[in-house]
Amino acid sequence: MKKILIYGYGNPGRQDDCLANALVEKTQQWAEKNNIENVEFDSNYQLNIEDAEQISHYDKVIFADASTEHIDDFYLSKVQPNDAKVEFSMHAVSPSYVVDLCNKIYKKSPETYLLHIKGYEWNFMSPMSNEAQKNLDLAFNFLKYKIITMSNGSLSNNYTE
Repeated sequence: MKKILIYGYGNPGRQDDCLANALVEKTQQWAEKNNIENVEFDSNYQLNIEDAEQISHYDKVIFADASTEHIDDFYLSKVQPNDAKVEFSMHAVSPSYVVDLCNKIYKKSPETYLLHIKGYEWNFMSPMSNEAQKNLDLAFNFLKYKIITMSNGSLSNNYTE
């Protein structure tokens, strides 16, 4: 059975930036309730170079992050290590950089994706907006299906690049 990591990152104190952290918590509760043992969970404020070591222990990784992009609700994209770059922004290290580092240091390249969840409000307060909560619920239902699919083989082609 494939070993899977679901890793969300964002600031829980900035309204919709907590989307990925909330997704990890909700999905972990679902996995525990359903005795899904091949999936592990983690979340943090941002990705770090040390995460390269962590992902080296998995066959598949799904990073999750709140998105300011012009998307409807959520989408899943494949992370390409050749797109790696350090970004000097709110998230100091990109998922592609973490995967690239994992490959260079540990000679491992887990199949990696980024689940973008549309956010709307970014103020230093909580809770998340009602619109973001709807997107969280949609992304959660999608992720449950993907975990089951990934556990049985490769990720289905029913995702948006």
